[in-house]
Amino acid sequence: MIDIGTLLPSDRDAWEGLFRAYIDFYQRVEPAEMYERAWQEFMADTRVHALGARVDGRLVGITHFFTHANTSAPDTDVCYLQDLFTASEVRGRGVGRALIDAVVAWARAQGCSRVYWNTHESNHTARRLYDKVAENRGFIRYQIELS
Repeated sequence: MIDIGTLLPSDRDAWEGLFRAYIDFYQRVEPAEMYERAWQEFMADTRVHALGARVDGRLVGITHFFTHANTSAPDTDVCYLQDLFTASEVRGRGVGRALIDAVVAWARAQGCSRVYWNTHESNHTARRLYDKVAENRGFIRYQIELS
């Protein structure tokens, strides 16, 4: 059984292990301060939010998300699902889908009109799930790093 819920202070180490694996997957290196800042934001649960997936009481998946204004639908916010990661040993067992479903339910309760996210085109494992639960609208992401 998969249990989805907010992260607890006792989840700190397990969460960081999963988040570091996520960062490694995308071949990034982040300073320790980034993990601490993110954790403090999740514990405050005001600007950015996090949920965890547990199987047999063990944290095996995480998602981070937030809402923001939307200029093309000014009467509602939208929800950006920024990060989603599951431990390799539970992939294909519904953990990712359960996390997405929980974010969708949360966003719906907040009155959001949409949940959206990005993934790398080479992330074939995740894209198999994403193609089942959402529509790929074909957008390409550009970014400018501001060091």
